[in-house]
Amino acid sequence: MGKKSKRGSGPRPGSNRAERIAARKARQEAALAAPARPFEGLKAECDLVALRAFIASATARVPFAAGFDAAHEADFATILPGAVPVQVRQRDAAVFGERGAAEGDEGGKVTGGLVALQTNPEPADLAGSLAAALTWASAAAAGDTYPGGVLGRPLTEIIDPEAELQVVVHEDFGWWFADDSDVPAELSMMLERANATILPTARLHPSSGVGAPWWVDAGDRAHLRWVRPEEETALMNALARVHAAGGLTLGEGSRFAGSFRTHGLVVPVFDLDPEAHHEEWHSGVEEFDARLTEALAETSDLTAAERSSRAGIIGRQVTLR
Repeated sequence: MGKKSKRGSGPRPGSNRAERIAARKARQEAALAAPARPFEGLKAECDLVALRAFIASATARVPFAAGFDAAHEADFATILPGAVPVQVRQRDAAVFGERGAAEGDEGGKVTGGLVALQTNPEPADLAGSLAAALTWASAAAAGDTYPGGVLGRPLTEIIDPEAELQVVVHEDFGWWFADDSDVPAELSMMLERANATILPTARLHPSSGVGAPWWVDAGDRAHLRWVRPEEETALMNALARVHAAGGLTLGEGSRFAGSFRTHGLVVPVFDLDPEAHHEEWHSGVEEFDARLTEALAETSDLTAAERSSRAGIIGRQVTLR
C-alpha cells in the first residue's frame, strides 16, 4: 500500500511556512477591511486627502472632538523626517503651530504632537493607524517613542466631525526642527533635498465651501486639483452635463486635464496658465463651482451628448493608491 499523499494537507501548525501564510492572510484581511474613504464623516475629509495625496509641506491644527481627552495640542503634518508617523516635542509657546500664543511652562515651552499623513511604510488601515497616532500624540511626553499600532476607535470620536482644517502651507521644511535647535549635520542634506521638492501651493476657497481646490505651480505648467466629496457616479454625471454644455473650464488659460481617484474620492484636475497667480483663478473657480452645483442637482437622464462626454471623462481617469 503506497504512502498517503500530503498534497493539499497544508503547512504543519507552528511551522515557518504556516506563520508566513497566516501573516499574509492577516495583511490581506486588513486591507479588505480598511475603509474605502478613511476620512468619511469628517468635514475636513477633502483637505485631509489633499494633505496625504499631493501637498508637500503643510501643517494644520488637529480639531479634537469635544469628548476626546487630549492632554495637549497636536498638528497634522504632511510628512515628518524619516516618514515616521508621529512625534511629540516642545516648542516656544508663542509660536507653536504659527497660530498665536499658548500657555507654556516656566521656560515658555509648550508640548505638542505632530501627526503625519504621509508615512513609510503605508498603513493598510489608514483610519485605524491615524486614530492610534492621534491618541498617542495627544498625551505622550516630548521625546517618547511611538509604539505604533491600530486603534478601532472611529476618527469622528477623535476629530471634531464638523470642524474645517486651517491649513498652513510652508515654503520649506524648517518646521521639522525646534525653533532654537540647529539642524544636525547628518540631516542637513536630507533637508536640502526635501526643500527642493516643494512647489508653490495654495488653497482656494469657493463660496459654496464644497470640496478642497488646491493650486500648484509645477514650473512649465500649473494645476488645480479639486478634491470632491460627492459619490462618484453623481459627480461624473454632473461633470458630463457641464462638459456637454461647454462649461468644463476655469476660464481662459485653463484646460480640463482629467481626474483621479484617491482615498475613495474623485479629484478633477485642470491645467492652468503658469503665468497667472493663484488669486487670478478665483472668479473662474466660482463660476465653475456654480455650474457644477447646478448640474449636481439635476436628476434627469443624461442626453446622448452628455453620455458621450461622460465616457470621455471616465476614459481619462486614473486611480492613485
